[in-house]
Amino acid sequence: MRIWAVANQKGGVGKTTTAVTLAGLLSQQGHRVLLVDMDPHGSMTSYMGYDPEGDGSSLYSLFHGGSGPVDEMIRKTQCKMISIFTASTALATLDRQLGTQDGKGLVIARGLAQVNDDYDYALLDCPPTLGVLMVNALAACHYLIVPVQSEFLALKGLERMMRTISMMNHARMQPIPYLIVPTLFDRRTRASGQALDNMKERYPETLWNGIIPVDTQFREASRAGRPVSLLSPRSRGSLAYDELLQDLLVFDLPGSRAKTG
Repeated sequence: MRIWAVANQKGGVGKTTTAVTLAGLLSQQGHRVLLVDMDPHGSMTSYMGYDPEGDGSSLYSLFHGGSGPVDEMIRKTQCKMISIFTASTALATLDRQLGTQDGKGLVIARGLAQVNDDYDYALLDCPPTLGVLMVNALAACHYLIVPVQSEFLALKGLERMMRTISMMNHARMQPIPYLIVPTLFDRRTRASGQALDNMKERYPETLWNGIIPVDTQFREASRAGRPVSLLSPRSRGSLAYDELLQDLLVFDLPGSRAKTG
């Protein structure tokens, strides 16, 4: 199983949309996909029709010893090839509860190891803050996708994310390969163009050469609880993510020259 984390230290940049859409595209290729909602807001959980404030096993259970085998905590979705490890709003308390306990940065890696043979890909939807959840995601992933909204304020979140990646690289045996993905790009606005030019200038080696456009079909897909690639496969957004996936599948091949900054 390949593990991709989707992270940025700013909210509203398209992390959940990116994870869900890539999951839909992978499933259409016949891959078994596990979505992992690591954000206490539970946007991905809600997207897939579950309540992050509801009862039942969730990722929070895993951090507290679990309530059974990991495969029994995972839930089905409307999409046959996609399952989800749901979030709980209680995840917001983990940093206070766990503090600096040894081994708590590897909970996700160890949990996913239990279902390694059950899925081809796991996509981790990370919270926008640096804490035990993001550390777990970055420790577990084979590849990191960094969505960045094409606007000035989002570039500040990207700067924080780059510092976090540098910090994690000191703790890992190997650097984290990653790709910066411009999202919510609006060709009608000068601000989007300027933000994209800024990213090209500052991160030429790790910036994806495409863009994810603004597309109302993302909202419709969220309302339907399905990836946009399944609901509206010929939409601009779906086609853009399909291009992204083809590049990711090349970048994440063993022995490939992955982008590490």
